[in-house]
Amino acid sequence: MSKAILVINCGSSSIKYALVSERREDRIYGLAENLGSENARIKGITAGGEPLELNIPNANHQQALEILLGRLAHYNPQAIGHRVVHGGTLTKAELLTPAIIQRIRDATPLAPLHNPAHLVGIEATMRLFPELPQIAVFDTAFHQTMPAHAYRYAVPKFLYTEHNVRRYGFHGTSHAYVSERGSELAGQFKQGGWLTAHLGNGSSTCAIWNGNSIDTSMGLTPLEGVVMGTRSGDVDPSLHSFIANNLGWDIYKIDRMLNSQSGLLGLSGLSNDMRTLIEASESGNEDAALAIEVFCYRLAKSLAGISCGLPTLNGLIFTGGIGENSAHIREKTVGYLHLFGFKLDKDGNNTLKRGTEGRIDAGTGPQIWVIPTDEEGRIAKETECVVEELQQIKQAEIA
Repeated sequence: MSKAILVINCGSSSIKYALVSERREDRIYGLAENLGSENARIKGITAGGEPLELNIPNANHQQALEILLGRLAHYNPQAIGHRVVHGGTLTKAELLTPAIIQRIRDATPLAPLHNPAHLVGIEATMRLFPELPQIAVFDTAFHQTMPAHAYRYAVPKFLYTEHNVRRYGFHGTSHAYVSERGSELAGQFKQGGWLTAHLGNGSSTCAIWNGNSIDTSMGLTPLEGVVMGTRSGDVDPSLHSFIANNLGWDIYKIDRMLNSQSGLLGLSGLSNDMRTLIEASESGNEDAALAIEVFCYRLAKSLAGISCGLPTLNGLIFTGGIGENSAHIREKTVGYLHLFGFKLDKDGNNTLKRGTEGRIDAGTGPQIWVIPTDEEGRIAKETECVVEELQQIKQAEIA
C-alpha cells in the first residue's frame, strides 16, 4: 500500500480511523466505540474488504490506538493526519508542533466537547509513533477565507479582539471536498459559484466562490445554522433568558437542551433519524411531517441567504448521510428554492442513493449534484501536502 496516510478522528468515547492510499477501494477503515466501558469494541473493514469486529473491554483511547496502530503498522504509513474540529484562526493544515498543539488547546473553550478528545488522540499517537510526521487538519480552516462582513457578529468589538468571538464554520473538509469534486465533474475545476449542503445528524451549508468559502451556516460553535438531528440551529438569542426566567433553568441545562434534545428529535418527539421520520410521516405522524418540513424550509432559507456572497451561481451540491440518500429531502428542499430556477429531474433524483454520485437536474437552470463526501480522503490529501512541503524545505536546506 504505497503512500498510505493514517487518518485519526478522536471523539469523546470513540475513534474513527482510516488508512488511505492512492486507490479508494483499498481503504482500511473503522470505528473504535464505547471506549472506557465494558462494551468497548472495534468494528471496521480490513485490507481484503472483510469485516472486522474486535472486543476490547474497558479500553481507553490510548489502549485502543495501540491495538489499531499495531494492526496497521506493517503498512508503513508515511504520516498521520488528525481531524481537529476547531483550529481558531489557523488557515491550513499544520505539522503538530508544541506551538500548534497549544493553539488547539487554546481553542478548547470554542469546542469543549471536541478539542480535548482530539488532544488525547494526538498525544497518544505521538507517544506511539514519535518518528512519523503528524498533521492537524482543521474543520474550521476552509472557512478562513470568509470576508469580515460574513464572519463578524454585531456585538461589541472587544469580544472579537480580546476573546475571538466570531463565526468560524465547520464541516470544512466535507465542503472543500464536494465543491472541488462537483466543479471538476462540471468541467469548471474550482471555478464559479457553488452552494453545498452537508446533511446528517450535524448539518451545515456553504457558499463557495472559485474554490474558496465565502459564507457558511455554522458560527462560533456548530449549534448555529440549520436544523440538525438534535441541535436546534438558529433560535432567538433571547430564548436563553426567557427559559431561565420562566422555567428556572441554568445556562448549562439550556445549552444541553439546544444541543442534544432539539432539532429533528425535539420537533418530532420521536427520533433524530431522518429515515424514521420519513416512515412515520408517510404513516400519518404529523409531528414527524412538521419536523421534515421545518428541516427543509430552514435548509433552503440558509442556502438562499448565503447565496448573497456569490457573484453567480453554477449549482447546488448535496452530501452527507441525508444529502446522499434521501431523494425526498432533496426534492422538498429544491422546491423551496424555485426563485433560483432549479429544475429537478425527479427520476434521476430518485435513483441516486447509497453513495452514488451524479447530477440530478433536468439540464436547464443551475446544476444540482449529489456527491458522496470523503472527509478522510480530504484529510489524507491535506496531510500529504504538508509532508511534501516539509520534504521540499528539508531538501532546499541540504542543497
